[in-house]
Amino acid sequence: MPSVDFVLPHWLYWFGLIIFPLVAMYLARRSRRQPNGTGYSLGTAYFVWLVGGFLGLHRLYLRNLLGLVFWPLFALILYASSIERSARVEYSNATAALEVVDSSIARKEKAIAKSEQKIKDASARLKSAEEGSPAAKRHQARLEKEAAKIEKNKTSIEEIKSEIPSLKETAASAEEKRASWDSYALYAGYITGLILLLDLFLIPQLLRKAVEKRNGTDLEEIVREPVEEDSQFVGSGIPGILDRISLFSGEFVAFWSIIAVFVYYYEVVVRYVFNSPTNWAHESMFLMFGMQYLVAGAYAMLTGSHVRVDIFYAKFSPRGKACVDLLTSIFFFIFAGTLLFTSYIFSLDAIGQNEVSFTEWAIQYWPVKCVMVVGSLLLIIQGISIVLKDLKIVMDPSSVEGGIS
Repeated sequence: MPSVDFVLPHWLYWFGLIIFPLVAMYLARRSRRQPNGTGYSLGTAYFVWLVGGFLGLHRLYLRNLLGLVFWPLFALILYASSIERSARVEYSNATAALEVVDSSIARKEKAIAKSEQKIKDASARLKSAEEGSPAAKRHQARLEKEAAKIEKNKTSIEEIKSEIPSLKETAASAEEKRASWDSYALYAGYITGLILLLDLFLIPQLLRKAVEKRNGTDLEEIVREPVEEDSQFVGSGIPGILDRISLFSGEFVAFWSIIAVFVYYYEVVVRYVFNSPTNWAHESMFLMFGMQYLVAGAYAMLTGSHVRVDIFYAKFSPRGKACVDLLTSIFFFIFAGTLLFTSYIFSLDAIGQNEVSFTEWAIQYWPVKCVMVVGSLLLIIQGISIVLKDLKIVMDPSSVEGGIS
């Protein structure tokens, strides 16, 4: 299969984090207004085609068993890709060994040239030395020693050169195997792509047939279990306004998790099908989840999702709980204020230095640092809302009935 060299542009990353949740929130609110039923959705069919079409899941979703045709094609791509990877490793090892052989030969040839020079020097000195003298014997020993070194290095070169044919044969065989299985995977990919392109236009027809099958079968209507909405935690008046800010921010960043599904799905496909792992997928997601953690803190406060030890607190009356919350809120605002101040300093430094990551992707860090400021502000806003609610309970305990305790 051909390699995939796509790198997510920075602007598209930040644009997607803003626009995608807004679109998803709109579609989610729109779907809530529609009556429940057992019908198929054209939008869902195209969505399944987009994310799972290579496995024929769109056809299986529309009750068309021809979707199973995609399975052997995908299995062939996976198998071919695994063989190609092993052949590529084998070729890489063989070429690396050839490079070692070349360097070893060059090193020993250099040693031979050095020994030959020493022999010339020793021969010249031997001629000028008196025959039978200690100097003559020393130069003669040097000649014999260097001659032995030359013979040993020549023997080693011959032994090393004997390995070259087998290494070249291994490299050629591995390259041939890699090219062969790469073509198999490529053809399977082309066939899959052509079928998917055809299904792109056939999905409306497949949808009509699925609806006809459904209408011809007695099916019970889907009964959905009612789910409590988080809007139940929203108060009234000024606290209600602040609560809605936390609710909106929490719902906004919640849809980022769907982005992670797409990104990691892309990473798995390009890594195991196209042998082209990315260096940006993981980094983009851990930055995104870090920002999600920061922004969702206020939402967690609104819904009471933070972990706390309430062995004694749980037994208090609503007014007692409100009094305890008011006393402990001092520590909360100290923490949130410190977080806001330090985040503000961090963000200013990141903006001034145009701080980027140390990876090849080099994504900007200053938006992440600015999100720390936003998360701190949201925490303080939600903290103010809780304080206002607690004050109301302390002054008017009867307001708890029918409301939020």
